[in-house]
Amino acid sequence: MPSASFTSSRSYVRRSRRKGVNRIPLPSRTNSVEPCELPSVNCAVPIPTAGPSSRPSPSTSSSAVSGPSSTEAGSSSGISVIGPSHHPPYDLRRKSPHHEGISLPGTSSGSAGYSSSMLPARKRPRRTYSLGNDGNCSASAAHYLQYELPDEVILTIFGYLLEQDLCRVSQVCKRFQKNLYQHVYEYDLPLFKHSPCHFEFVTPEESDHANPWKESFSQLYRGVHVRPGYQEMQERCPAQFKGRSIAYFDTVQAALDYADERDGVLVFLHAGTYRGEFLVVDSNVALLGAAPGASVAEAVILERESESTVMFVEGAKQAYVGYVTLKFSPDVTSTVPHHKHYCLEIGENCSPTVDHCIIRSTSVVGAAVCVSGVSANPVIKHCDISDCENVGLYVTDYAQGTYEDNEISRNALAGIWGYFEGNDIHNNRIAGFEVKAGANPTVVQCEIHHGQTGGIYVHENGLGQFIDNKIHSNNFAGVWITSNSNPTIRRNEIYNGHQGGVYIFGEGRGLIEHNNIYGNALAGIQIRTNSDPIVRHNKIHHGQHGGIYVHEKGQGLIEENEVYANTLAGVWITTGSTPVLRRNRIHSGKQVGVYFYDNGHGKLEDNDIFNHLYSGVQIRTGSNPIIRGNKIWGGQNGGVLVYNGGLGLLEQNEIFDNAMAGVWIKTDSNPTLKRNKIFDGRDGGICIFNGGKGILEENDIFRNAQAGVLVSTQSHPVLRRNRIFDGLAAGVEITNNATATLEYNQIFNNRFGGLCLASGVQPIIRGNKIFNNQDAVEKAVANGQCLYKISSYTSFPMHDFYRCQTCNTTDRNAICINCIKTCHAGHEACIMFKNMKI
Repeated sequence: MPSASFTSSRSYVRRSRRKGVNRIPLPSRTNSVEPCELPSVNCAVPIPTAGPSSRPSPSTSSSAVSGPSSTEAGSSSGISVIGPSHHPPYDLRRKSPHHEGISLPGTSSGSAGYSSSMLPARKRPRRTYSLGNDGNCSASAAHYLQYELPDEVILTIFGYLLEQDLCRVSQVCKRFQKNLYQHVYEYDLPLFKHSPCHFEFVTPEESDHANPWKESFSQLYRGVHVRPGYQEMQERCPAQFKGRSIAYFDTVQAALDYADERDGVLVFLHAGTYRGEFLVVDSNVALLGAAPGASVAEAVILERESESTVMFVEGAKQAYVGYVTLKFSPDVTSTVPHHKHYCLEIGENCSPTVDHCIIRSTSVVGAAVCVSGVSANPVIKHCDISDCENVGLYVTDYAQGTYEDNEISRNALAGIWGYFEGNDIHNNRIAGFEVKAGANPTVVQCEIHHGQTGGIYVHENGLGQFIDNKIHSNNFAGVWITSNSNPTIRRNEIYNGHQGGVYIFGEGRGLIEHNNIYGNALAGIQIRTNSDPIVRHNKIHHGQHGGIYVHEKGQGLIEENEVYANTLAGVWITTGSTPVLRRNRIHSGKQVGVYFYDNGHGKLEDNDIFNHLYSGVQIRTGSNPIIRGNKIWGGQNGGVLVYNGGLGLLEQNEIFDNAMAGVWIKTDSNPTLKRNKIFDGRDGGICIFNGGKGILEENDIFRNAQAGVLVSTQSHPVLRRNRIFDGLAAGVEITNNATATLEYNQIFNNRFGGLCLASGVQPIIRGNKIFNNQDAVEKAVANGQCLYKISSYTSFPMHDFYRCQTCNTTDRNAICINCIKTCHAGHEACIMFKNMKI
């Protein structure tokens, strides 16, 4: 860079403002040390020299310049500085220059003792001015201009330069470029244009460019500016602005009219509120807010009280609006209808980008943003659409779009269709998302929460994909699907709803898969009124109600889910519903695993149902499900309970390790059990009582703690071709006026006996094989042993039991025949149960 040397009759070392620290002398120009790194462009920048008339009086600041005193590179222009009392009046915003290889006074320049490049930037020494005639440490005027002169003074000086001269000046150093940049654009960070609709602020430290201010300036230079007052200034002082190519306008509409004649024009809207302009964009123009501070959008406001604030129409294929606030604030006393007026309106056959905008509407009708029409396909990203009195974002009439990382909150409604990613949607009065009329949004990684009704509402043939979202804390269901809608709900977290998780009704459908649904006040998934969704690979757990609730003729394929730790039943099926449950794990519930009641039907196939506080499966009141191929185990109240007129086909199940009976059949129930394995129960295998019926065919019933099959109290089942063996009590017991039909069964190796009948019982017996039973009761009676001991005090073995009137025992303390003969010998006794054994 051309520079003037400073000479005087003496030299001095400037002292730092910090006590005891001396400034380092500036090397001479012969040392090839430059004040800053210059760009490769060879562009001489003329530095004005101050004549004698510019010399200050002795009372003025010592930073003034005087006449020429030396030459450089054959030229005789120079600037001298007043003597040793020179102390620039400004210390703020001074910046140390880049030094290379500066030696301390008195040391060799080639020594390794000191190099400023070894110090951090804040510790590197400043250059000093030398006014001596020796020329060893000559000062530079460029140093003062670049590092000592305050920003305010520089900007005032630069205000009188034309653009080309400003660019030449900005090539001197990054400080000049930053000051020039902020004077033109007002941004605190450089703004880069990566593509026609992609603008981004980047800190200088994170930029890949050697000089980010210069690079940003070159990308944005041809833009026009809306800066009220500047156009009038140009008209008032044309000489000052002569030769300038930056266009200034007072209104946004004037800038758009200018842009209509060109393509891809950048329009910078400087800080202020622009009211009353009806802006229709039909070209590839870019509107950018321009203001200092961290939030540019808050400083640039476009507002309108009637009709839409900004409209994009056909022709705006690559239009852009960013870093502004859009407001629609209709007069509440106006009689003009506003149901078709919006903050931002995007019509058919256009695809603008809306980026980093704040969007507000106080209209109680219409919407803040409306995207409507065929081939309307905007990109709306990083926007804040909040506190609107009606719909926040409404996408309809086959419009599409990409919607990313927006906050959509505290709005009255929301109707949406497009692609959504990373949005935060909360505190809306109705649904956070409303999808209807064939809408097909893709909603990805959004947070949809604290809706005053539901989270997502899909109706009227709505579609859409909702993927990887967090849906929580909504007052109603997290997701509503109804009226033939068929969305995909995948990999979402749906939790802590004040009602249910997913609610499918009114012939709704949908694919609900790989979701984590938990902690909801009502059912995790509710299916009703002829709805028929696919529910698979979900985790539905820790609900305050049931896991899945299917009722009012609900249907659905429910497969490979894990349903656990819910307060009520894992799955409820009722009132004419016919779902198919296949390969689910339903476990650890606080009540029943699967509950069929009030004509609940459907299929339960290949599920693993275990560890419930009540039964694994309950069937009652006319329900008639098909239960096939399941493992039902660990129930604290039995495996399967069929009661109160329950029906059902239980086939090829494994029912084991239940605390009570493997299967209970009672109170006029009539199920069919075929080819099941019922074993290792801690009570009986199958217990039928209180008028229970049922057909038991080809089952294997073994290793149960009590009777393999117990028939009692007016019951009458049919047992056909079963194998009942290895029981720890009787194979089959029939008592208390019950009867049964036993045909072609094999009853063997049971401890108490094969078939034990109470007195008066006359079953129908045909073709059974009863063999190799241990007959422990007969042996105990013959040996005088207490019968309770052989049953471990858990039940009455089939035999005669008595009541001792002398000891005043009760029915609860029945006494076996051997104890009457020994312990109660001579007492007055009467028989309580008279049973016989075959």
